[in-house]
Amino acid sequence: MASLNVYSALVVLLLTCGIIMENNCETKIDLPCVLEAFTSIFKTGSISNKCCGELVRLGKVCHSALVKRTLENPLFKYLSPATIIAKSIQTWNNCLALIDSPSQSA
Repeated sequence: MASLNVYSALVVLLLTCGIIMENNCETKIDLPCVLEAFTSIFKTGSISNKCCGELVRLGKVCHSALVKRTLENPLFKYLSPATIIAKSIQTWNNCLALIDSPSQSA
């Protein structure tokens, strides 16, 4: 339960700091999917098909800006930028492949 509180605080922090506000990113992804994406990137977790769709719809620019701004926040200075960027790219590519797969469009 503590990890959910950490991610809830993270989302509140991101929203209040205007991180998601760039390029109207805040209108493109639901809060539960933000939590899933952050768990997938910043911790150990998976992202559902539904949230993968929302992440791809969010767009690469918003996705990258979110990750970059989070890494710039002093609260997350303990994170390894190289590891987080690699996980971010992996999550993005996995979601993109999932959304582009023929079985998803049927």
